[in-house]
Amino acid sequence: LLRTICKEIKGIDVGSIPRMTFQEAMDRYGSDKPDTRFGMEVKDLSHQVKGSGFKVFEDTIARGGFVRGIPVPTGASFSRAQLDKLTDMAKKAGAKGLVWIKWDAEGVTSSVSKFFTPEKLKEIMSTTGAKLGDATLIVGDDFETMCAALHVLRLHLGKELKQIDTKSSKFLWVTDFPLLEYSPDDKRWMARHHPFTSPADDAFEDLLKQNEKNYGKMLAKAYDLVCNGYEMGGGSIRIYRNEIQQAMFKVLGMSDEETQSKFGFFLEAFKYGAPPHGGIAWGLDRLVMLLCGTDAIREVIAFPKTAKASDLMSDCPSEVSRDQLVEVGVRLSPQAEKYLEDMKKSNP
Repeated sequence: LLRTICKEIKGIDVGSIPRMTFQEAMDRYGSDKPDTRFGMEVKDLSHQVKGSGFKVFEDTIARGGFVRGIPVPTGASFSRAQLDKLTDMAKKAGAKGLVWIKWDAEGVTSSVSKFFTPEKLKEIMSTTGAKLGDATLIVGDDFETMCAALHVLRLHLGKELKQIDTKSSKFLWVTDFPLLEYSPDDKRWMARHHPFTSPADDAFEDLLKQNEKNYGKMLAKAYDLVCNGYEMGGGSIRIYRNEIQQAMFKVLGMSDEETQSKFGFFLEAFKYGAPPHGGIAWGLDRLVMLLCGTDAIREVIAFPKTAKASDLMSDCPSEVSRDQLVEVGVRLSPQAEKYLEDMKKSNP
């Protein structure tokens, strides 16, 4: 379907769509929907910075964190103001800070020069793929924060430095997503997608035995279709075995009573057998956005909302009549009545 649409509407031969695992996408691009039209890939620098005496990196590695960086073509010409702006962007993405290295005709300079020899700084830059005239940006933090910060910087600089081939469309299947993720706030495991996504076959035994030490390693039969940094669609193979579905509910902290109350009908149906099944949800608006050559999805939506979630074309949301409220069994409290009257007075 995708090949036909792109061929007939845009004259693009999509060809065979490559596949990349979730882990590889995060390791190389810091994102599970990477824009593969340009390089500037993330590189691991833990080995190069270990033992430097720079406390931030040392502490990060000691607690199991990551130190990684991206090359920045022509970045050696960046001013201090530009580097400060990039540091602020990294902090807004959750990072505690940003380390930079520049290599120009006069030598190598860095925000952490006193901890590294010029030779070591050049080695770090070479590891990221940077060369004379370039820069390297480094973040040390937990995996998700490090990925988020470098992803933001990579996309921003890719556009600013015109590294992206805007005339091309690079499609990619991202596969093997994690099945579960731990919520520190709720102190329990949660489904990364939804509780009906099938685990990979090799995770069945650990799931059935409630082997919690392996929960973080379990993969899902889930997949996303990505193009130019946008998720064009996502789907999964569903659980179709009763015992696997019940085990999943237990992993998510649901009691037998809660499971029966909410999903008893579902589990009952499984007793009669269900075929293996799955699918994908297409982001048609994003596909149309791509075909129209725009980055603004609002331009291809029939009734786009404003920043305040109102639809100017249909004047929605608007006042609801009492008949409509009665129809759905809703009664306004005296406080709500007074609030609406006050709103009418202030906004006639």
